[in-house]
Amino acid sequence: MSPVNRQWLINGRPNGRPLQDDDFKWVETAPREPAPGEALVRTLALSFDPAQKGWMENIGGYVAPTEIGEVMRGSGVGEVVASNAPGLAVGDKVTGMLGWQDYATLPAKDLTRVPGDELLTANLGVLGTTGMTAFFGLNKIGKPFPGDTLVVTGAAGATGSVVGQIGKLAGCRVIGVAGGEAKCRWLVDELGFDAAVDYKAGSVRQQLKDLAPQGVDILWDNVGGSIFNDLLAQLALHARVVVCGGISRYELGKMPAGPENYFNLIFKRAHMEGFIVLDYASEYPWARERIAGWIRQGRLRYKEDVQHGLENAPRTLMRLFAGENFGKQLLKIA
Repeated sequence: MSPVNRQWLINGRPNGRPLQDDDFKWVETAPREPAPGEALVRTLALSFDPAQKGWMENIGGYVAPTEIGEVMRGSGVGEVVASNAPGLAVGDKVTGMLGWQDYATLPAKDLTRVPGDELLTANLGVLGTTGMTAFFGLNKIGKPFPGDTLVVTGAAGATGSVVGQIGKLAGCRVIGVAGGEAKCRWLVDELGFDAAVDYKAGSVRQQLKDLAPQGVDILWDNVGGSIFNDLLAQLALHARVVVCGGISRYELGKMPAGPENYFNLIFKRAHMEGFIVLDYASEYPWARERIAGWIRQGRLRYKEDVQHGLENAPRTLMRLFAGENFGKQLLKIA
């Protein structure tokens, strides 16, 4: 008997509003057998990122447009259960854009084989796109030097927490911006950040002035909006601003107002640059080895927020926009 493939389909465009349950549609079908060059993969765990809402709205910018009725996109880690491709065997663990479903049939070229070890789910976070984003964005654009002051917004999130730790390894003084006392305490006590700013506890700009009176050498922004604007006013001479993401944009469903303090880039002779981590894909293997080494040496820590059951996928994505996740948001499939 063929297994049932449970799927979540895109059923709405959440432009300008929060996600809601009927933006997704639950269906059950049979998995497709792999054609030559393909493999059938059983999904073990899915990754969740704010950009997925942008994909549904077709404001992702760097991905192909989505269509109503297609399987909700999402990266995952899974196990090959049938293969019609050389180089992939039954039992191999792989990562790829598996989507919100039990089974995905994909070309082998779109799958990456990964070790089935204790770091398996880390391939969706610190050893996956999240870690690669932090590693290459900071080193290629931020260009950290010992003694630099690095400020990271969304610091308790999956990307921000890794950025800060890599900054510490590079000799920076690191200040994280996060929401709530517990997250700020985790950044300092567990991850070794030098200080944390709680954006829920008053003016971010004033808190940062007190912590970094000489200004910010590297500003890593995951948030955009008013917090980003406040921090642009605190740049040091020759600062580097790394524009990684904008969760405020995904929450609004439209472009936020431009930062009023952008002229400080001129006054401080600063450099601001955005990037797409896919540009560095050819360098991923050695970066993964470096990060895995830091993890095993106890020099870099990561946190996973794990939910359970494919039926809970929509609610799991919504957690990101409610600030409920603590660490990399994952969903294990029952």
